[in-house]
Amino acid sequence: MVKPEQITGPPVWPAGTKSLVSKYVTPERFNKFQGKKDKAGVSFEQMILSGCQNVDSGIGIYAGSHDSYTTFGEVFDDVVLDYHGHKKEDKHISAMDHTKLNCPPLSPEDAAMIVSTRIRVGRNLAEFPLGPGISKEQRDQVEAYVTEACKSFTGELEGSYYSLATMTKEQQT
Repeated sequence: MVKPEQITGPPVWPAGTKSLVSKYVTPERFNKFQGKKDKAGVSFEQMILSGCQNVDSGIGIYAGSHDSYTTFGEVFDDVVLDYHGHKKEDKHISAMDHTKLNCPPLSPEDAAMIVSTRIRVGRNLAEFPLGPGISKEQRDQVEAYVTEACKSFTGELEGSYYSLATMTKEQQT
């Protein structure tokens, strides 16, 4: 298992590697960013670690924080464009009004099959690093914040939060 500090030179990718990290982290770019960190303290090596360990990955580079997209923009801009077709100057417009979603209604039969749902959050709270750079203590703090926020949900959003760390077998079932 490779550790970030073991990545001391440009990665050498096996023949046939197709990940975006192998495409856009060229030796020149690696040398430019080697040893650098984003504002959250996440190193470039931490961000490419997954792709170095899992050469069959589709992407293989993961931002350490929001700032990673600026500090290492030369790489991330190309990755985002390639993967999403989203140019640096494009703007994302959030439309959080659920009534404007274009979703066909479920038939009563289909709706009856839904007994629970879950929300998977793939981002973080602004003051915390993203996946590659977040510590166990920070993850625990994020969970505490999210747990408190979930307690404020009412109406259709009201429900129970279950931590994976403390769920009983019955709750899992």
